[in-house]
Amino acid sequence: MPGSAMKTIPETAVVQRVDPTPPPRSWARDIPQRFAVIGVWIAMAVLFAVLLPQTFLTYGAFRAIFGGQQALVFLAAALLVTIIVGEFVDMSVAANFGFAAIVVPVLYTTYGWNVWLAIITAIVASTLVGLVNAWLIVKVGVNTIVVTLGMSTVLLGISLGIANMTAVSGLPGWLGQALQFNLLGLPITFYLGLALMLGFAYVLAFTPLGRNMRFVGANREVARLAGVRVTRIRMGAFVIAGLIAGLGGVIAASATGGFDPNVANMYLLPMFAAVFLGTAILQPGRFTPLGALIAVYFLATGVLGLQLLGASSWVSNVFYGGVLVIAVTLSTVLSRRR
Repeated sequence: MPGSAMKTIPETAVVQRVDPTPPPRSWARDIPQRFAVIGVWIAMAVLFAVLLPQTFLTYGAFRAIFGGQQALVFLAAALLVTIIVGEFVDMSVAANFGFAAIVVPVLYTTYGWNVWLAIITAIVASTLVGLVNAWLIVKVGVNTIVVTLGMSTVLLGISLGIANMTAVSGLPGWLGQALQFNLLGLPITFYLGLALMLGFAYVLAFTPLGRNMRFVGANREVARLAGVRVTRIRMGAFVIAGLIAGLGGVIAASATGGFDPNVANMYLLPMFAAVFLGTAILQPGRFTPLGALIAVYFLATGVLGLQLLGASSWVSNVFYGGVLVIAVTLSTVLSRRR
């Protein structure tokens, strides 16, 4: 009978079926994964210091590593915004960065605009680019890579056209002096990038918006059923990515007095390498701002050390490409473990 059958089920079996949750994983067990890349970074720095004590152990090298990566930090942040909400991947970020960076000097030097009006116009234009991407991808349903790759090509063409295929300079010197002002041995631009990444990390970790972004990236349909405004978050991610790219481009142009549109796409490979390498740092298997920030300086250390050793310029491409392949592999493996 059904009643007697129920009596034959051992109590332990019932407990196992009701409470199958495994014990929580100890944070200490993840330390090797969380800090392995940082350990490699330290080891790499020590190696370069031993091989090149006269050049690597200098203030100039320190400033080049930590004070010269503002562009890559802003680009990594812009890319992270869309990746975290599950949009793989925005190929237009670097071109949008370069677009904003060239608009400012062109408007100021060629057309005589007020410098602040030129800066605001460039940032607004880059934000609108993000909005166009959002509308095509989220509302129309076009593939993300197709839209952003096409937009990247369009922006590069416009940038080269308005700049007459050459670098444009001539921005006020006081802008560069303000942004290159040293604070504790590093320029203000370093602290701007640091503030951006720390603020981004705070939003993701401690605000409903950040949790909803993670939720949408993990499972869009489940997030929608749970009441999350998925469409708004996805569109907002592309708009914010455009805004961050525009801000980064304006800061880069202002700090150096101008910009060369031909170099914008050179950031594409290191940007992806930093973002994916960041998934192996601090929170293995997850895209994080702080992981990407550390990865930026990891890459800068490696490239500078190779350059000081006398390596040819093509070696940096090999280094970035190799790191990107390894980083994507690590990201895939760690995500599966999670």
